[in-house]
Amino acid sequence: MPTGPLSILLIVVVALLVFGPKKLPELGRAFGSSLREFKNATRGLIDEDEDEDNKKKKKLDDEVK
Repeated sequence: MPTGPLSILLIVVVALLVFGPKKLPELGRAFGSSLREFKNATRGLIDEDEDEDNKKKKKLDDEVK
Protein backbone atom coordinates (compact mmCIF):
# COMPACT_ATOMS: atom_id res chain seq x y z
CA MET A 1 0.00 0.00 0.00
CA PRO A 2 1.66 3.23 -1.13
CA THR A 3 1.97 6.13 1.28
CA GLY A 4 -0.12 8.95 -0.08
CA PRO A 5 -1.41 12.24 1.23
CA LEU A 6 -4.50 10.58 2.71
CA SER A 7 -2.36 8.15 4.72
CA ILE A 8 -0.21 10.95 6.08
CA LEU A 9 -3.31 12.95 7.02
CA LEU A 10 -4.73 9.94 8.83
CA ILE A 11 -1.49 9.48 10.78
CA VAL A 12 -1.46 13.15 11.80
CA VAL A 13 -5.10 13.01 12.96
CA VAL A 14 -4.48 9.86 15.01
CA ALA A 15 -1.35 11.42 16.54
CA LEU A 16 -3.36 14.52 17.50
CA LEU A 17 -6.02 12.37 19.11
CA VAL A 18 -3.52 10.25 21.02
CA PHE A 19 -1.03 12.89 22.18
CA GLY A 20 -3.04 16.11 22.03
CA PRO A 21 -2.16 19.38 20.32
CA LYS A 22 0.05 20.62 23.18
CA LYS A 23 2.28 17.54 23.37
CA LEU A 24 2.70 17.01 19.60
CA PRO A 25 5.19 19.87 18.91
CA GLU A 26 7.26 18.73 21.89
CA LEU A 27 7.39 15.21 20.48
CA GLY A 28 8.34 16.58 17.06
CA ARG A 29 11.25 18.53 18.51
CA ALA A 30 12.44 15.49 20.46
CA PHE A 31 12.23 13.33 17.34
CA GLY A 32 14.12 15.93 15.31
CA SER A 33 16.93 16.26 17.84
CA SER A 34 17.21 12.47 18.12
CA LEU A 35 17.42 12.17 14.35
CA ARG A 36 20.09 14.89 14.21
CA GLU A 37 22.13 13.16 16.92
CA PHE A 38 21.87 9.81 15.12
CA LYS A 39 22.97 11.41 11.85
CA ASN A 40 25.98 13.06 13.49
CA ALA A 41 27.00 9.80 15.17
CA THR A 42 26.70 7.92 11.88
CA ARG A 43 28.74 10.57 10.10
CA GLY A 44 31.40 10.28 12.83
CA LEU A 45 31.63 6.52 12.35
CA ILE A 46 32.01 6.91 8.61
CA ASP A 47 34.75 9.51 9.10
CA GLU A 48 36.59 7.21 11.51
CA ASP A 49 36.46 4.36 8.99
CA GLU A 50 37.81 6.61 6.25
CA ASP A 51 40.64 7.78 8.52
CA GLU A 52 41.60 4.19 9.31
CA ASP A 53 41.55 3.29 5.61
CA ASN A 54 43.76 6.27 4.79
CA LYS A 55 46.24 5.30 7.52
CA LYS A 56 46.41 1.72 6.19
CA LYS A 57 46.98 2.95 2.63
CA LYS A 58 49.70 5.32 3.75
CA LYS A 59 51.40 2.57 5.73
CA LEU A 60 51.31 0.24 2.70
CA ASP A 61 52.68 2.98 0.44
CA ASP A 62 55.51 3.63 2.90
CA GLU A 63 56.36 -0.09 3.02
CA VAL A 64 56.45 -0.34 -0.75
CA LYS A 65 58.90 2.58 -1.07
